[in-house]
Amino acid sequence: MAPQVSPDSGSLQNRPGSLNRLSGEKSPYLSQHAGNPVDWYPWSEEAFCKAAKEDKPIFLSIGYATCHWCHVMAHESFEDAEVARLLNESFVSVKVDREERPDIDQIYMTACQMMTGSGGWPLSLFLTPDKRPFFAATYIPRTSRYGNTGMLELLPRIASLWRERRNDLNASADQVSSTLITSLVKSGSGPEPGSINLTEAYEDLLLRFDPEYGGFGNAPKFQMPCLLMFLLRYWKRTGSERALNLVTKTLDAIRKGGIYDHIG
Repeated sequence: MAPQVSPDSGSLQNRPGSLNRLSGEKSPYLSQHAGNPVDWYPWSEEAFCKAAKEDKPIFLSIGYATCHWCHVMAHESFEDAEVARLLNESFVSVKVDREERPDIDQIYMTACQMMTGSGGWPLSLFLTPDKRPFFAATYIPRTSRYGNTGMLELLPRIASLWRERRNDLNASADQVSSTLITSLVKSGSGPEPGSINLTEAYEDLLLRFDPEYGGFGNAPKFQMPCLLMFLLRYWKRTGSERALNLVTKTLDAIRKGGIYDHIG
């Protein structure tokens, strides 16, 4: 049986110093948002039951603790009283840590890439109460600028479409969901990666490696532990000292750059 949500359970007064539903979460990323005036829910049946009961769309925000633009959007919008008011009045807001729930992130990142042609974090989507996406974006500024619609303009627009053009949004959600299911089924139906795939991935990292400052690609660089873990496993599997050197060079550069907590 779905959990029952009391009529006033979705309303926080958002007084200074008050905490939302993320205050009890273990994820460092979610706990960073526990003091937001946004009435955040973690990914839970309670959130989806509330959305269905109150006939509201879901605003889904996915990010992670070391994401620069996630922090920018948090400070600009999620700590802003007016943005919070618009979200709390017309939406059920759900916050997800991609490092805690990579399964959810994969699904909705794929949806964003299908809908917009690109992706990234923070990942911002609007969903029907049954979790079907009908609008996707990444970073959204608080106010419109540089051709990008801001949260203060976008939220009333989405709320109006939900009230007045629900059939259009449902049709879009149906199309996206159908294509998404087909894409995920195909991506999971191939053979397991073999030694050739692992070598190709390693060679790609070699081409992207910065021999002077460590890391991969050009500045600004983000911490990518999964790449270092891959290289360590590749070194263990093949004995490639060069793969190990990519890791040690990168970690030494991080240590010398002052980001000590990531090494710890």
